[in-house]
Amino acid sequence: MPRTADSQSRSPCPIATALDILGDRWTLIILRDMVNGKKRFSEFLDSPERIATNVLTDRLALIEAAGLATRAPYQDRPKRYEYKLTKKGRDLLPVMQAICRWANRHYPGTWTPPAHFMKS
Repeated sequence: MPRTADSQSRSPCPIATALDILGDRWTLIILRDMVNGKKRFSEFLDSPERIATNVLTDRLALIEAAGLATRAPYQDRPKRYEYKLTKKGRDLLPVMQAICRWANRHYPGTWTPPAHFMKS
């Protein structure tokens, strides 16, 4: 379960607090996909990183619980949901852009993000 301002944190350090929510290997990838327009479970599964379905289910729940995205049903039978970034989630875009610039600068061969992703 993600740590929030309402829950007990391991530290008041802002980096530790952010890592409690974003520090696993999948959360920022899913948020990246949301910024790039993905909304549905099957769309997240199509990403090149090949996340397992159980991990995706867990991370989407974490993202929603942390207030980074909301979910709304788009189909009743079977029940299926779409996910949409909240303002809190959208506010992570400059952080993700900075990570991209850093990785592109220091790790040759990393993908150049699409222009729409890198625009502020």
